[in-house]
Amino acid sequence: MTAGDRVAQGLNYLLLSLLAASCVLPFLYVISVSLTPISEFIKKDGLVLIPTHTTLTAYREIMQGGRLLDAYQVTLFRVVVGTLLNLVFTVITALPLSRKGLPGRSGFLLFIVFTMLFNGGIIPGYLLVKNVGLLNSEWSLIIPGLINAFYLMIVKSFFEQLPEAIDEAARIDGAGEISILVRIVIPLSVPIIATIGLFYAVWHWNSYFDALLYINTPEKQPVQLFLRQILLASVAISGDAAEAANSVNPISVQMASVAITTLPILVVYPFIQKHFTRGVLLGSVKG
Repeated sequence: MTAGDRVAQGLNYLLLSLLAASCVLPFLYVISVSLTPISEFIKKDGLVLIPTHTTLTAYREIMQGGRLLDAYQVTLFRVVVGTLLNLVFTVITALPLSRKGLPGRSGFLLFIVFTMLFNGGIIPGYLLVKNVGLLNSEWSLIIPGLINAFYLMIVKSFFEQLPEAIDEAARIDGAGEISILVRIVIPLSVPIIATIGLFYAVWHWNSYFDALLYINTPEKQPVQLFLRQILLASVAISGDAAEAANSVNPISVQMASVAITTLPILVVYPFIQKHFTRGVLLGSVKG
């Protein structure tokens, strides 16, 4: 390597290190503040990267009463069952729409694109959920959003790139549509399915507004809605209580809420990162 190559390589390493630090530091700050006592937080004006003393007061505040575990059970049910149903209905809808010989294909696609631009609104959606008997049920968090039109179009674009000769060869061998889907299409579509599955799972994990509208029973509330209530309660702490040495720091509670809701996604993401990157590229070529 020449001297110029070494300088260029050094600059690349420096730039990548700065980019990595810009991604890591916010997470480090969130974890640090969630573990920082209120006295140290006030003393350092909130600029805490590595706390001198640590406390789990904020996490105890969130976990007291055992309601967090109930909320996690509701959220896990929504993420697992909801994501599975999302993928099933998205795939079985996208596959026929990807076939150019489907009767009325243009009309179906126009209708789907129309829903990407316009929707009924909050009040009609609430009335629909109420009239079909899903109000105050975990299924009200899953069924109304079974298919995302944008994700459906991405999967359809991916299916259109699969060679039609494979389907023709399978039909000659006597395979039906379900057999072609299960034995050919799905194995060839693992990257896009993993990508869309991640999108659906993150959406289910982060959503709270639909639960705020449809869920009335505290035991059926997902973790996001539960943490929102904890957060609002912590912000309402009086000034006198906040000055006490053993009081709960509202900012620490906020950061602890962020940590609790973010860490599970960060744990899962590395295992499907390769599928995520490949799926986004392949599914967006024609989209």
